[in-house]
Amino acid sequence: MILPRLQHTTAPAATLLIRCMVGGVFLSEGIQKFLFAADVGAGRFAKIGIPSPEILAPMVGAFEIGCGVLVLLGLFTRLAVIPLLCIMAVAISTTKIPILLASGFWKMAHEGRTDFSMVMGCLFLLLAGAGPWSVDAGRNRMKVGS
Repeated sequence: MILPRLQHTTAPAATLLIRCMVGGVFLSEGIQKFLFAADVGAGRFAKIGIPSPEILAPMVGAFEIGCGVLVLLGLFTRLAVIPLLCIMAVAISTTKIPILLASGFWKMAHEGRTDFSMVMGCLFLLLAGAGPWSVDAGRNRMKVGS
């Protein structure tokens, strides 16, 4: 009973653009955590002080890939953005807050523009759903037609 409500959406078709942005960025970032582990994966996690980077970086990368694909497809979109929002909360607290404290608001605003865009995109999808051009909407149409 709760799954149909999570998949319900009245968002406009243009929501596909937000899904492409959010899903594409997270999919790309997740893949890069495996391809370039020293720079953006475990090496980066160790550099910024995240514990157990050799475990957490691949786990975060896997979530970014899996949830990014779900967002791109528009499948379980509202559920998929929740882990992505958690990832963004950690990213902001470990990388952007230190910039704010050391260099001020404008430096942090510049460095955090992608993070801010991803958070806003995820929040939009959490609230609005995947839109009519999504697997979620297609599944709902099939259920109504049954």
